[in-house]
Amino acid sequence: MKKIIILLTIITLFSCNKKNNEPQPILATNQVVYNKDNPEGKKLMETHCYVCHSPTAPENEGRIAPPMVAIKARYIDKEGYNRDEFIKHVTEFVENPTEEKVLMYGAIKKFGIMPKQMFPKGSVEKIASFMFDYKIEEPEWFKAHWGGNGNNNNWIQSGKEYKAVNKEKSVADIGLQYALETKKVLGKNLMGTIQKKGTLEALSFCNIQAIPLTDSMSVNYNAIIKRVSDKYRNPNNKANAEELKYIAQFKNNFAEQKEIKPILLEVGNKVQFYYPIETNSMCLQCHGTQIKPEVSREILKLYPKDLAVGYNEGEVRGIWSITFNKKE
Repeated sequence: MKKIIILLTIITLFSCNKKNNEPQPILATNQVVYNKDNPEGKKLMETHCYVCHSPTAPENEGRIAPPMVAIKARYIDKEGYNRDEFIKHVTEFVENPTEEKVLMYGAIKKFGIMPKQMFPKGSVEKIASFMFDYKIEEPEWFKAHWGGNGNNNNWIQSGKEYKAVNKEKSVADIGLQYALETKKVLGKNLMGTIQKKGTLEALSFCNIQAIPLTDSMSVNYNAIIKRVSDKYRNPNNKANAEELKYIAQFKNNFAEQKEIKPILLEVGNKVQFYYPIETNSMCLQCHGTQIKPEVSREILKLYPKDLAVGYNEGEVRGIWSITFNKKE
């Protein structure tokens, strides 16, 4: 496989008759150059998988899904799948998770089945290819865990060593990192609450903890991190006029099945970053078209003017709106 170096270029969205001092929205676009030491699948895995399948989560606390290396070990070492079989079975499960396709019974019993999500075309295959071809991150506890469950005590992960390419992060990379790390914190707590206490308790968690947790990530990154929507539940998440324009733009891009890229505004030393929040099957428990009556009653009790319902899988439910300083 060839080596990917991602360079972010700037494309202005407005006509050239704009005043020079007005902020110009730009799209972060990926100019991809393939290189064996920096496969595209790694970046896709970090973006789409690590929110739930974190390689740094502790073994017995705070995990909401198995690490990616556990999936690799099960499919390759336990099932004996070759490269084509591995890519096929991983892709088929991820794109439409069902109990009939389950191989990791212990993980399903502990965490529940993976929510169905929409992925950019071809991205799951690229992730699976990278997993098979390269050694991926292992939690420090994984080998003992694997061996302690009746598997090979001398297990060694297959694949080539991955050599990281040291490059300076672009502002788009930084903004995406802030969004995904915040999503990871919120998702871990929300899914943990659903798994342990159910959907009604998860509503209470969102009502009390979602904004404080988001604010804590703002403090951590010295940024302003917000989740906003045109159909908001909490009035504090109501999108302003500028944000509404970009929500509409992302909705159009999703409808036309275009590649989804962050939108950036750069004004002096400030960066404004926008990225879509997409619904998956887990979201539909509280935001879908067929919400359980007891859940609907609780929603209206907590949010009498709620607008955040009626969604289907793969729709834009809002955006990340993040403001931060450029790195010196």
